[in-house]
Amino acid sequence: MTNFPDPHIRHAQTEDTHAIVALLNSAYRGESSRKGWTTEADLIGGDVRTDEEEVRSVIQQQGSVFLIYQEGDRIIGCVNLQDKGDRMYLGMFSVSPELQGGGIGRKIMEAADEHAKALGAIAIFMTVISVRADLIAWYERRGYRDTGKRMPFQEDGRTGHHLQTLEFMELEKIL
Repeated sequence: MTNFPDPHIRHAQTEDTHAIVALLNSAYRGESSRKGWTTEADLIGGDVRTDEEEVRSVIQQQGSVFLIYQEGDRIIGCVNLQDKGDRMYLGMFSVSPELQGGGIGRKIMEAADEHAKALGAIAIFMTVISVRADLIAWYERRGYRDTGKRMPFQEDGRTGHHLQTLEFMELEKIL
């Protein structure tokens, strides 16, 4: 288990599931997400990005870890990393909408890099909705590059109706 220099960052436990779900949903869906710049509310209708079953499953999955950023008893940021051999998949990254732009996301991403390196990964990759230009630019400033891979973003009946045709693009950072 990686020890992080920032005392606000720790590994999530199953009992953190409810708070992580609330954070992810508030950062990506519905009106609350409009307080931040990571909202997908104009791309995907509804208030659900994820649910407790999915997050609990990801926390308990072999080779998966959730890192959380916590102030007091409030979880205000998170990211999930999944071991994929010599690469780590990064997903479910979020910061509370009203706190975005204050450096918390950068600290979480640095902790993700540290964790991946400690496990011997040579790269971290993620998928991002391809029309999210501002978010993609933010990741690029942190060393991520477009791999050229594209994947359809299918509606799943749970996480909201797509308001336009969407696809994922893969970004990768060499560590």
